[in-house]
Amino acid sequence: MNLWTRLRTFFDDVIKELKRTSWPSRAEVQGTTLVVVVAVLIVAGYLGLVDVVLAFLQRLVLFGTSASS
Repeated sequence: MNLWTRLRTFFDDVIKELKRTSWPSRAEVQGTTLVVVVAVLIVAGYLGLVDVVLAFLQRLVLFGTSASS
């Protein structure tokens, strides 16, 4: 079997599989996207807060002051 025949067979199989695929509805995609965005914002806020606290503690330990300079 030559390369072109194998490629053609491969893409024919890909098209057949895509037709059998169960695609999510628009509402499902929007719902899961909202969950992901909210989760990312929560984690980003948490990590930002941890960063600020650790930076404060680092300044306190290294310089003995809490003043930012």
